[in-house]
Amino acid sequence: MYVIECRTGELYVGICKDVAQRVRLHNTGRATRYTKYRIPVKLIYSEFCGDYRSARKRERVVKKFSREKKIALAEKIKTSHP
Repeated sequence: MYVIECRTGELYVGICKDVAQRVRLHNTGRATRYTKYRIPVKLIYSEFCGDYRSARKRERVVKKFSREKKIALAEKIKTSHP
């Protein structure tokens, strides 16, 4: 599960097996229609969920977060991993 910030400041939540490759696809406009017109994007958060079902479940939870809560999630990781 990952969260990216678009050029427009919007946040996008998604799931994939290879986050680095997925971010590259977002930045070439080949990942989703939503991000195609909002590139470049920047990865602000990712977490390993184990399997597809767990990842989808976590994605649904995080998508419901407010913008502030998504940013706080990313900031929490930054401060715990100097």
